[in-house]
Amino acid sequence: MFVKSNEEFKNAVLEILTFCKYESDHYTLYTNKKKPELGYLLSYSRDGFYHLGIADYTIPKDFSISFDNPEFLMRFGVVFEGVTEFKIDNNPVSSFTPASFFVVEKDIKGQQTWKKGQHFHGIEITIFESYFKEVIKSNFPNLLNLDTFIKNYTYIYLPLQIIEIIQQLQTLSYNNSLNSIYLESKILECIAILINEVSTNTENAFSNQINYGNIHIGNNRIIKLTSSDIHAIQKAYDILQQNYSNPPSIHTLSKMVLLNEQKLKAGFSKHYHISIGDYVNGLKMSAAANLLSTTDLRVEEIATKVGYNYSANFSKMFKKTYGKTPLKFRKTK
Repeated sequence: MFVKSNEEFKNAVLEILTFCKYESDHYTLYTNKKKPELGYLLSYSRDGFYHLGIADYTIPKDFSISFDNPEFLMRFGVVFEGVTEFKIDNNPVSSFTPASFFVVEKDIKGQQTWKKGQHFHGIEITIFESYFKEVIKSNFPNLLNLDTFIKNYTYIYLPLQIIEIIQQLQTLSYNNSLNSIYLESKILECIAILINEVSTNTENAFSNQINYGNIHIGNNRIIKLTSSDIHAIQKAYDILQQNYSNPPSIHTLSKMVLLNEQKLKAGFSKHYHISIGDYVNGLKMSAAANLLSTTDLRVEEIATKVGYNYSANFSKMFKKTYGKTPLKFRKTK
C-alpha cells in the first residue's frame, strides 16, 4: 500500500482497521460497531489546519504502508501503548515504543509496519503548514523558526507542560466536553511552549538528545557533528537541489552555509549517504531523463539545460547512469 499525504495515510490505516465514520457535534468517531473489540479513533480537526487524534485500537492483521509525503507538518503526542517499526529513507529500520514524541516532517519517504494483535493507545496532534502560514506567521512573523528542528527526525521528548495539556485534552474528550475553541487555544499554547523551549537556550532538550555522530577526516582526525553543522549541511543540500544545473563550487558552498570544506564534504556524505558530486550528478541525470521522456528537445539542448557545456560529456555520463545513450533512452519511453 502506497500513500502520498497524511490524510491518505490515516485513511489507509482506518481501512485496514475496518472502521466506519460517525459524525458528532465536536468530533468524528471511527470504529467498527460489529467488532467493538477492535477499538476506536476519536478525531477533532479544523480542516487543513490541525488535527487531534485519540486512538485505542488493536491491529487485525499484518500490514505495512509505504509513504512519499511532500507535505510540511508538525506532529507531537504521547504513545501510551504499542510498538511499530518504521524506516525513513537513508536510515536504518527503527522501532517506536511508548513515549512522548515530536517531529517536523517535509518530503518524508519510507515505510511503516504493523503486526496482527498489537494494541495501540495514544494521542497525537498534527499541525499543517497552512496553520503556521495563516495563523502564526501572519500574526507573529518573527516568532517561530521551524528550521531549529531537524526535519524528519523523531525527538523522543516533549516538555512536561505539553504532556499535561495532552492528558487534559484526553480527559475532556472522554467527558464529552472538548470543544473546538478550547482545543485551538491549547494548540496555540503548545506552540508557545515549544517556541520558549528552543528560543531561550540553544542547548535545549531537543538539541541535546540528538546523536549526530562523528566523522573521520583523514587517517587520524575525528570531528563531532553538532546541531549547527547538520543545519548547514541541510542548507547545502537545498542549495544544490535548487541550482543543480549550475551548482556552486565546494569552496563557494562552504562559505554560503558557513561550514568548512572538509566538514561539509564529509558531513554531507555521512548524513545523506552520498557524496556532493554524486548527488548533483544524480539531480542532473534525473532532470535529463525527465526532459528526454516528456519533450522533443534535442540532446544538445538538454545537455545545456542540465549544466553540460559539451553534449558528448553529457551523453557519456547519461549512459554510465542509465546504461543507455540519451537517444536510446528516449526511444524506450
